[in-house]
Amino acid sequence: MKILHIVPQMNPSTGGVCQAVRTIITGLAELAVQNEVVSLDAADAPFLADDNFPVHALGVGKGPWAYNAKLVPWLIENMPRFDAVVVHGLWLFYSHAARQALRRVRAVGTAPRLYIMPHGMLDPYFQRAPGRKLKAIRNTLYWKLLEQHLIAEADAILFTCEEERLLAQQPFQPYQPKRTIVVGLGVEEPPAYEPAMQQALLALCPELRGQPYMLFLSRIHEKKGVDLLLEAYESVAAAPRQVAPSQSAESSPSPAQKLPKLVIAGPGLDTDYGQRMQAMVANSEILQKTVVFPGMLTGNAKWGAFYGCECSILPSHQENFGIAVVEALACGKPVFISNQVNIWREIERAGGGVVAPDTLPGVQKLLSQWQQTEPAAKATFQEHARTTFEKEFAVGPAAQRFLQAVQP
Repeated sequence: MKILHIVPQMNPSTGGVCQAVRTIITGLAELAVQNEVVSLDAADAPFLADDNFPVHALGVGKGPWAYNAKLVPWLIENMPRFDAVVVHGLWLFYSHAARQALRRVRAVGTAPRLYIMPHGMLDPYFQRAPGRKLKAIRNTLYWKLLEQHLIAEADAILFTCEEERLLAQQPFQPYQPKRTIVVGLGVEEPPAYEPAMQQALLALCPELRGQPYMLFLSRIHEKKGVDLLLEAYESVAAAPRQVAPSQSAESSPSPAQKLPKLVIAGPGLDTDYGQRMQAMVANSEILQKTVVFPGMLTGNAKWGAFYGCECSILPSHQENFGIAVVEALACGKPVFISNQVNIWREIERAGGGVVAPDTLPGVQKLLSQWQQTEPAAKATFQEHARTTFEKEFAVGPAAQRFLQAVQP
């Protein structure tokens, strides 16, 4: 079977969609599926050299719609080579181009099946979030004009989890897909731990040597709740530590009552929001001593951060899946997440983490719970984290579900 994946770009710094596409392709390749990608990247983009599947980079799209005149002709010429076409994401020219090209291919002969994988882009958050009123109006108009027809004409809409499928029904009408299928999303097994991973992290963050820490690994973006995390962390760290009943007031607090350092890793430090977060830390005596901003971590440094942390935390206001959350589970690290991370049900059910609202009291609860967790309980938590990954998010089962969904 041959599948064409249509994506806006494959640059790892743009977030989870391109990483999800790479993981899907990895799992499908194990099932003898041939995969190709067409993207609107520069043909000489250096990150494309790392991919072991064909990527047809047609050049960067122009304007806010990312228009590229080469895409429709390329699709018309190449679509007949494939059994299925999967459009990853919505709202830009490439999804419209897929519909236009497929119509023309069908008019003259056999055409592949068309599937849409929204990757959270039908989440009502984007229509309701403060500061997005104009974009919400634009999306409503765009839906009426174009996107509703793409959804209605596709053979099926593919979702990464049940929460995403349910949320997609809310923001736009008419919403009339032929079929909706939850295929899940697998995450690749992380590389086995090696000392070089820790060394790579310490080369960037020498202040972490010998220090326990919690890890936030995602884009530095308002949607991710970084400001909420910093405010909650400061308040919990400043609060008097509770003394266990068995301890005298003069005795030292147990190690379980010490809040670990906080590593906030990811791209976006150079944005206005990223600058505000760094200023927030610089203006706080507590945060200056405890928060580390290493920037975007890749390779050994990234895995060193996962393997070295006590736990991972992500208080997002909206997260369709959260690949970094699952990568933490795969490394045996419990995750502390908001209930706006759409895979929270699977994680809570399997015991791989703790869930709270994306509010200041909610994030304070997450931090306080880990602060008060004894070492033995932390070790048990880590075992449950790894089991959660194996049961819910391994690549093999997800690839099987995906392949079954796109077969005739």
